[in-house]
Formats: sequence, structure tokens, C-alpha cells
Amino acid sequence: MKKILAFSLMLLTCIATWSQPLKSDEIDRLVNRTLETFNVPGIAVAVIKDDQVVHMKGYGVISITTGKKTDENTLFAIASNSKAFTSAALGILVDEGKITWDTKVIDIIPEFRLYNSYVTEDFNIKDLLTHRSGMGLGAGDLMLWPDSSTFTREDIIHNLRYLKQTSSFRTKYDYDNLLYIVAGEIVRRVSGQGWDEFVESRIMQPLGMTRSAASLNRVRDRSNMIDAHVPVEGVLQVVPMYANTLLDPAGGIMSSVADMSKWVMMQLNRGKYGDGNSRQMLSETVHREMWTPQTIMRLRNPGPYRSHFAAYGLGWSLTDVAGYLQASHTGGLAGIVTQVTLIPELKLGIIVFTNQQEGSAFTAITNTIKDGYLDVKGNDWVKTLRENVDRNLNEAKRITDEIWAKIEAQRSEGADQVSNAVYTGTYTDAWFGDIIISDEGGKLRFQSVRSPKMCGEMFYYTGNTFVVKWDDRSMDADAWAVFALDKEGRAEAFTMEAISPLTDFSYDFHDLSPKRKEKR
Repeated sequence: MKKILAFSLMLLTCIATWSQPLKSDEIDRLVNRTLETFNVPGIAVAVIKDDQVVHMKGYGVISITTGKKTDENTLFAIASNSKAFTSAALGILVDEGKITWDTKVIDIIPEFRLYNSYVTEDFNIKDLLTHRSGMGLGAGDLMLWPDSSTFTREDIIHNLRYLKQTSSFRTKYDYDNLLYIVAGEIVRRVSGQGWDEFVESRIMQPLGMTRSAASLNRVRDRSNMIDAHVPVEGVLQVVPMYANTLLDPAGGIMSSVADMSKWVMMQLNRGKYGDGNSRQMLSETVHREMWTPQTIMRLRNPGPYRSHFAAYGLGWSLTDVAGYLQASHTGGLAGIVTQVTLIPELKLGIIVFTNQQEGSAFTAITNTIKDGYLDVKGNDWVKTLRENVDRNLNEAKRITDEIWAKIEAQRSEGADQVSNAVYTGTYTDAWFGDIIISDEGGKLRFQSVRSPKMCGEMFYYTGNTFVVKWDDRSMDADAWAVFALDKEGRAEAFTMEAISPLTDFSYDFHDLSPKRKEKR
């Protein structure tokens, strides 16, 4: 009897310490704490378990200017979570026998060229989706980012040939956006429909994603759509939603958590959907390929989920968490970040959309909800991630403050007097086009011809090094500009590099090599 009683007490103790899935009111408290902790105006969350939506709700406001409440039908830009839709669109064409994953890109887009001729000839459709081209992180993204450029799809396909390889083909993971734009062009040329029409008619409409659109400019009803918010010197401000349609196959879809829950259920059911999962959008073979590791990613340590591998599939990041496969993706544009997380063996999906660009907010929510299903205890993700953010912000501020302090000291001492004529002129980069360095009232100015938002004053730092301070302070991407002089002492070229370690990788200044266009 004592043994039975002891066993019962031990069992009760174990049950009491097990993690349990969060109830809706607990998710409410979690999200509201996250809103306040990370200064996010609005968040929408959906949790899907065993083909049922067990939680779906909006929190906060869609915009600080209107104060209108966020709900489950509020439209967010899902950003790079669009990439899985592009992979699915190509998967549909694979199922129809119109292409294979190994079809060569040049067989469909003959003008496609990369820097290395061998890579060009061997590059297949799967390579477009797996971030293993050999180009560097975010290579060429300045043709898309910030949202102001005049580059066309044809320009992007042509300019890929100028982006030098930084690693050997298919050997290293370096995230890119441009090749997903090429993937969207594959969809158009093979199907005869534009990527946006194909995604809406072949994926969104069958799934009943009635409020979603493949692009911001295709949104029919904007009455319940977020504004994007960016902190500028600690104060939130509304910025325009990213609207360049070129990015759509890589990051342009607009959706709500209500609509995305239908997409997530189809994914968790390996391509099946509809009443009783009676319809098939993707074959199991194609779907399995999407969640098969294609490119190995660096895993720094096992972390709280005892993860042992990280890889990229086809439009999905893959890892193991507490013994289960996880397929997930994040997305980010100016003023928004999003996350979609699936644990197929648990039939679990977690969707978190935000209208501010602090990624720690969605991570805190996703991980806390996930912990309840994985029996992982002891993590206060909101607190931990807030501390990480503060530490990173403080370090970035230390770096930038030291630079500006030196600039100001030199100005007060008159040590910043340089001959602007040495640097003024038009410089050109093979893929980014012309950059004009001008003297306006004794101040050097930087202006990209094809990306109008890339403009700002240039401040002397030391030697032939300047700091470019962008006029649009929401960009948070001030950069070094280091000039090289010819034998006559005139600048003939320059290189650039982001100053802050927190600068988004899509400001890929490091891929630029502008050279003076005219000689005087």
C-alpha cells in the first residue's frame, strides 16, 4: 500500500511539472506582454493542432495613426514566407510533368547567366530555391532594397552575371532573394500565367484564402491592413509598405493568420486539403522534397531544443527540435516581421505576424507556445530575448557613437577640411548603375541614380574614408565609403560597408565596386 501511495505521489508530482500547451488566456497574456516589451503596435497569432485552429486572434492595433484593432483577418505582408508559395507553385508544375527539379534554368530562360560559366550551365530549378548558388549573403539586394529602385525583372536577370561568387557552387548556404525572382519567372514562362496569377488561382483560391493576395498592389480591400512601423531613435513611426512587385516571388504576399492557417493545414497534411483531406494540391513525393535537406546550414549549438542539424529545403528552413522535425521560415520587410513554424509529427503549426521589425517579438511568442507542446520548461523567452536585444543595441550604439564623436571632434577642430573636388563625379557599378557624388554648398552628397532613396550627406572620417548618413533615417543603414585615388590624387573608385552590426543584410554595400565614369 505504501509503495502504491509513493508511486501515486511520484506520478502526481511528474504530472504537475510537465509542460502543458498554453490555454488561450495564457497566449493572450504572453502576446500582450510581448507587445509592450518589444514596442510592437500589433500582432496576430494562430495555433493549429490536429487539423483544428485552437487559437486565432489579433492583438494591439493595425496602425499607431488610426488605433484600429488588429484581428485574425488583418492583412500583413508575410515577406519571405512567400518563398514557400513559390516552391509550391514550382512543385505543382513538377507534378504536372512540365518541369523537373533538375530542369536547367537556361533551358527555360536562355538569357540567364551567373558570374561563373560552369555554374550557369549546371544551374537547375532546385538551385534557385536553396541558397547555394555561391553568391554572397543578400547579393544584389540593393536592386530591390530600399523600396525605390527603377530596376526591372529583365535588369535583375541580366545583372546576376556581375555578382561574383564568394564560395564554390552548392557548397555553402548564403541567403538570397534574387534567385526567387528568377523562380517566379520560371513559373510564368512554363505555365503561361504570371507568378501572381498562378499563386492566387492555383494555391490561394483552392485553399479558400479569400482575403490574401500575391502582391500589395493586388489587395482589393485595404480597410483591415496593417501599417508598417519602424523605431527611429527609439520612437515608432509609420513607413510606407514595401510595394515593389519585383520582390513578390521572394517576399510580396499579403495574408492574414486566418487565411494562412489554411495554408499551414495543407502543409501539415503533406499537400492534401479540403473536406476530409480529399483533395491534393501537391503530391507526397513533391512535398517530401520540400522538407528534405538540400543545403546544410551552420548550427552554432544544440540550444534549448537539443537540435543536431540545420538545413534549408525548398522554401523552408529545417531543423530538429526535441527529437521532432521542424519546418519553419521567417520574413522581414521595412516595418514588419513574420514567422511560420510547423512540427509535422505533432500536427502543430504556429503563425505569428507583427507590424514592427523586431524579430525577437515573434520568436518569444513562437518559442513559448512551442515549449508547451515539447515539454520544454524553464524558459522566459520574452525576458531572455529582451536582454539580447538590449545587449545588441547597446553594442551597436557604442560603435556608432564612437564614429560620430570622432567626426564631430574633427569638425570642431577644422580637421575635416578636404577638397570635395577630389571625390565629386559620377561613378558606375556593373550591376547597380550610376552613383553621383556631388558638392552641394560645400557638403558632399551621395545619390544613387536607380535607387532614389539611397541618398545622403557624406561626412569626412579619416584619410579617404567617409560616412554616408542616409536622409531617410528609418533605413538605419549608414555606411562607410572608402575611396581609392589615382596617381594624380583624384578619386577613381570606392568601396562601401555597413557601419552598424545590426544593419539588414539586404543593404549589400559590400558587393558594390563603383568606378569613376568620366575622366576630367
